Amino acid sequence: MQDFNITVSTIIANLVGGLIFFWVDRFIFTSPYLAPQWEIREKVQCADCGDIAKGFRLVRARNYDRTRDPKPEFRCEKCSERKLQELKLRGVRTE
Repeated sequence: MQDFNITVSTIIANLVGGLIFFWVDRFIFTSPYLAPQWEIREKVQCADCGDIAKGFRLVRARNYDRTRDPKPEFRCEKCSERKLQELKLRGVRTE
């Protein structure tokens, strides 16, 4: 009987924990209030200058979401910095 109580208690504790941490994890991974999300790839062609280099693209920030972009544009470090300044001028919060 005691094994049954321990099993039921474990199941209930896991369900309660899952209900709590589901919402916490959802906030962490989808919140626009957290730090901007970047994607970095090696040896890509820059969308602006055409150089082959390490490519950067801003995926998500406050007021900016390109998570479902069918054709993502990667930029070299120099062009990425220039694009970041353009986005800041448009009101995208990147900090």
